[in-house]
Amino acid sequence: MRRLLISSAAVLALCAAAPAVMAQAAPAAAPAEAQSEDARLNAFFEQAFEARVALSPQRMTSLGRKTDYDKLDDVSDAAAERSLALQEAQLAQMKAQFDPTKLSEQSRLSWRLFEHGVQQARLSNQWRDWGFQFAANGNPTTGLPVFLINNHRISSVADAEAYVARLNAAERYMGQVADTLTARAAKGVVSPRFVFEPSIDNTRAVIAGAPFDGGADNPVWADFQKKIAALDADQATKDRLLASARTALTGPYKRGFDTVLTALDQVRTQADSDAGVWRLPQGEAYYNARLQLSTTTDLTADQIHKIGLDEVARIQRDMETIKTQVGFTGSLQDFFAFLKTDPQFQYPNTPEGKEAYLTDARAFVAQVMAVAPQWFSNLPKAPLEVRAVEPFREATASIAFYNSPAPDGSRPGIYYVNLSDMTQVLKPQIEGISYHEGAPGHHFQIAYAQEMEHLPSFRRFGGYGAYSEGWGLYSERLGKEMGFYQDPYSDFGRLSTELWRAVRLVTDTGLHAKRWSREEAMDYFRHNSLLSERDIQKEVERYITNPGQATSYKIGELKIEELRAKAEAALGDKFDIKDFHTVVLGSGAVPLDVLGDLVDAWIAKGGGQPA
Repeated sequence: MRRLLISSAAVLALCAAAPAVMAQAAPAAAPAEAQSEDARLNAFFEQAFEARVALSPQRMTSLGRKTDYDKLDDVSDAAAERSLALQEAQLAQMKAQFDPTKLSEQSRLSWRLFEHGVQQARLSNQWRDWGFQFAANGNPTTGLPVFLINNHRISSVADAEAYVARLNAAERYMGQVADTLTARAAKGVVSPRFVFEPSIDNTRAVIAGAPFDGGADNPVWADFQKKIAALDADQATKDRLLASARTALTGPYKRGFDTVLTALDQVRTQADSDAGVWRLPQGEAYYNARLQLSTTTDLTADQIHKIGLDEVARIQRDMETIKTQVGFTGSLQDFFAFLKTDPQFQYPNTPEGKEAYLTDARAFVAQVMAVAPQWFSNLPKAPLEVRAVEPFREATASIAFYNSPAPDGSRPGIYYVNLSDMTQVLKPQIEGISYHEGAPGHHFQIAYAQEMEHLPSFRRFGGYGAYSEGWGLYSERLGKEMGFYQDPYSDFGRLSTELWRAVRLVTDTGLHAKRWSREEAMDYFRHNSLLSERDIQKEVERYITNPGQATSYKIGELKIEELRAKAEAALGDKFDIKDFHTVVLGSGAVPLDVLGDLVDAWIAKGGGQPA
């Protein structure tokens, strides 16, 4: 899953999408008037992007900038309202100052993407108060230290002082988190019961260790010391900076997290359910909005549920073929149990076992890189690293996810894996997960999009789950075409991760639209997937706290597969997989209907290398 450490206000500000029928690129020789109007519009887009990014110091840091380097985001409701108001004003300005009939096709596509982005932000903001700050797969208290460790570089004394200022700002930041938590609870929006214990434990872990108490250094304190040690400064200056950081950590920083802990303890008493969002006020309408935002389609919960059931049945038929191939005579459920319990399919639950996993994952990524030029005309320049999730956030981190690189090259793309319990990690699934989260999956799409400097910034850095996660799942299957999954058990693992995403369609809609209990959803997973017991629990709890998001993967992948089959049938011998991938990836993240329009336009031109 793609994970970006940015505020909700920044997410709203940076959304982008469009429903229009547009061609892949501008005509080769656009009229001078259109070129002039295009240039004006592109300048407007950059100004609009900069105005939005300016609302988020943390987003600017993630982009590799040092503007407002000493500040944290404003995560209050008022800030979210300001963000939306800015976008509405920008949309009105664009419509007043530009004539779409004078634009090239590519600029008209950007126009519609910009307009639809505001529509998406409007819908998301409408349901802002229904969101769970503390979810099964992440929360703001662990997000802040990860941001400081991964994103805040120190190359000068001023950078170090800015780091300390951010430590001090944590008191205000976490106070806003606590205020929102209690305000939403007062409206009846309370996270499920299962969220509170791990969220409280993780928050306590953030302020554990030296300098807060005895024991090993706290990760943020260790990070600051490491960065100061590498700083070109005299020892007296370094000592001053370390002392100020220690004071900030044990003072405002700790007070901020203590405020959140107090609020969590208070709200916890109101948590009386583990059910889906149907239990919330206007829960059905909220879930329908979440499906629309997650899939970029108008598919209903019933339609998505049926698609899921059909996909589960299809994939399980393919699994039966491999089960027979390896000579297993029991049922498919027996085969699942065999794969989950036989030691040959597990790593040792030791530091050496964790390192073996990372070594294997890196090898899978490397073999993709070796043959990628045969399948892609354009590859990202940013490096890709494979890392284990930090121990202090393992309890609420997803099974695996991707963090995007910094545009200036100061931070690589990172494929994270949660290795908290190696007894729950299955070797046959690692290959497919590596292709999804690393290469040719999220890295080839997200990092590459950031590097397409001919596109407006809001398109380079925007995102849509159905597109991005659809591409990630498509990449798992593409790995087989690229010649991988030579071990039949690994190929079964590929099918098992695809099945996992099909089961998501069934369980997400089951939980939120059909009122399944948490236990019913977990039981469906047990009977219809290869996931370990730990992963089943983490997945179902994730769906409950992040409604609709899990439906994006399979809906997006099915659309990409549908468009590829359509292009292959229409173009015949003229179909080239490298060109198809250029069309799919070459416009940045787009809604699924726009992706269909782009592929249709390419087919209509007779295929070939897109302009």
